[in-house]
Amino acid sequence: MMVGWPTSKEVGHPSGLFGIGWRCRIVLETASMKFQRPKGTRDFYPEEMAIRNWIVDRWQRVSERSGFVAFDGPIFENLDLYRVKSGDEIVSELFHFTDRGGREFAIRPEMTPTFARMVAGRAGALPKPVKWYSIPRLCRAERPQRGRLREFFQWNIDIAGDDSVLADAECIFVAADFFREIGLSADHVIIKVNSRNLVAAVLDRTGIAADALDAVYRVLDKRDKVDDDTFGKMLEELGFLNPQQFEMLTTLGKAKGDAGLASVANLVRDSERGIAEIARMRELFSTLEAMSVGDLCTFDMGVVRGLAYYTGVVFEAFGKGGLQRAIAGGGRYDQLIGQMGGPAMPAIGFATSDVVIEDVLTEFDLLPELTQSVDVFVIDGDHACFSQVLKITAELRRRGIRALFSYKRQSIGRQMKQASSKAARRVAIVDERAAGDGVVGLKDLISGAQMDVPIEKVYEDPFLSLDG
Repeated sequence: MMVGWPTSKEVGHPSGLFGIGWRCRIVLETASMKFQRPKGTRDFYPEEMAIRNWIVDRWQRVSERSGFVAFDGPIFENLDLYRVKSGDEIVSELFHFTDRGGREFAIRPEMTPTFARMVAGRAGALPKPVKWYSIPRLCRAERPQRGRLREFFQWNIDIAGDDSVLADAECIFVAADFFREIGLSADHVIIKVNSRNLVAAVLDRTGIAADALDAVYRVLDKRDKVDDDTFGKMLEELGFLNPQQFEMLTTLGKAKGDAGLASVANLVRDSERGIAEIARMRELFSTLEAMSVGDLCTFDMGVVRGLAYYTGVVFEAFGKGGLQRAIAGGGRYDQLIGQMGGPAMPAIGFATSDVVIEDVLTEFDLLPELTQSVDVFVIDGDHACFSQVLKITAELRRRGIRALFSYKRQSIGRQMKQASSKAARRVAIVDERAAGDGVVGLKDLISGAQMDVPIEKVYEDPFLSLDG
């Protein structure tokens, strides 16, 4: 809290002195307050930061080996950007504000609208397909719960400018590739795949009007997240279903796997749209098999994705443990780039967050133990040689080698203990020979092997053999 200095008038008046005391009390009380982090956010101490960096590193690695390139955008966008994508109801889920000019903005809650806006802005100049990834920090004004916080990091994979099954398959493949990269197999996770076009074909066959589809989709999206009674009540609350439609919707989400796809194919056997979408789904699963991720993927009519902008294939990944929620999700959104002012351009993408990935890895005991290791800890065997320690350390660092030294001038034994506490792999002991003969004592802290080595050889390879 900021307070001003007292005026001469305040000092010369009893009320002024009282005012000084009151102000000083506020300063002291404010200085002694214990501040907590905002609800739904996290502090990243070094050990938590190591885990976050480990996850982000694998997001980057998996993205780039499949040919995706990184992009980013502003941390806040025009509020209307999210209204265009999700409607006015999205506003209550955002941290939003009005600036001094009366313009409405929102801190970004997701990256798809920014991606669509940026692609729309340069649509004619971008080579197709556009394959971008991003790892933004996002915020959502919602109730924090397991796997879902108000602030988080999200990995986004998007492909624009290609409406083929291959684009659908590659998007799903990248998700599966990441799961395998972090140690999740078919025993731990399953990617459930469906098609909004296929669902629409089934609903059309039962006489549900096209303008009612979005409302039905939102309810169907809850099928695997609530019990049967709750789901039934949600269907009743729609208010426009006849008994046959109600019965069909209560069973629709139970069509799963190859048998489920076959049963849905039978439902739409007289629908041109349905037949075409069944053929596309079968081609998609065949392609995923060819890409060696078929064991992680299955058809599931219960996956619909509640957002209105999805237009084709949709998918969600679920952990097979106790975390009862999707750990990744996405789908095809072929109209959004056009809605952002660009040309009509198909697109597909998915996202996952560091919060839920860390949760699922913890659940299956797959979270790695990460330590901040040091390559070489440089020790002064004689305090007079400390300038040589600094010179050697600086040269090691210049060559990309992680090197440390002790801030305190102390015994070799104490410095060796400090090196061990830093998980150093090698120790270089510097004495007067370093300046004269250019030699240091190099010791391996794991094997205990030690020998005198020319400094230049340490620079070239600090992990050279010490067998003699």
